[in-house]
Amino acid sequence: MDAGSMTGYRFIIVDDHPLFRGALGQALGDAFGDAEVLEAGSLDELTERLAIAGEIDLILLDLAMPGVHGISGLLYLRAQHPEVPVVIVSASDDPGTIRHCLDCGASGFIPKSQSVEGIRDAIRKIMGGEVWLPTDVDLASAPTGETAELVSRMSTLTPQQVRVLMMLGEGLLNKQIAFKLGVSEATIKAHVSAILQKLGVDSRTQAVIAINKIGGSGDWSRMPS
Repeated sequence: MDAGSMTGYRFIIVDDHPLFRGALGQALGDAFGDAEVLEAGSLDELTERLAIAGEIDLILLDLAMPGVHGISGLLYLRAQHPEVPVVIVSASDDPGTIRHCLDCGASGFIPKSQSVEGIRDAIRKIMGGEVWLPTDVDLASAPTGETAELVSRMSTLTPQQVRVLMMLGEGLLNKQIAFKLGVSEATIKAHVSAILQKLGVDSRTQAVIAINKIGGSGDWSRMPS
């Protein structure tokens, strides 16, 4: 499929850096003619966009944003909006992180170190039905075993449970999470209990350690304390 036939697409770029969103949006506009490019600087803003935007052809998601821990944002989107393909555009190119993203349903993984033309070519191929990965990444060396088991367990969480887990990772208390989500503290306690059971851990601390293991070496370091 050539670029000339790729018109009328609707993309959402999710990244907390406005300059990068603008540059990527320009690249998409140049590559896909009359494509509509929306932007979101956080997962909450993305949720608002998706509620009113109608049909979206592709979400381009950064793994490292305030309130988004590692692959948790991807898990949330795949659970909440399974019909919308998601490609990761990340500063990390760690094979383990890439493997986890694919296992959780990503349609591709594009390092930010790619050239503008490289990013455009990758997205063209993804829109043509391919799963795009960096050619120099050896997924055979990606970790398996315990980490793969954690990814599998995380994929069983509901969208709301994923959001609660992200907030646990931020160090929020149950009453703070309840306020942010507009539900009762009892509801959050029930979510936390379900999360612990699904992840096979005994405490909130162990749940946070579990998502730290899956976040990848490069993405979590930018999270605010």
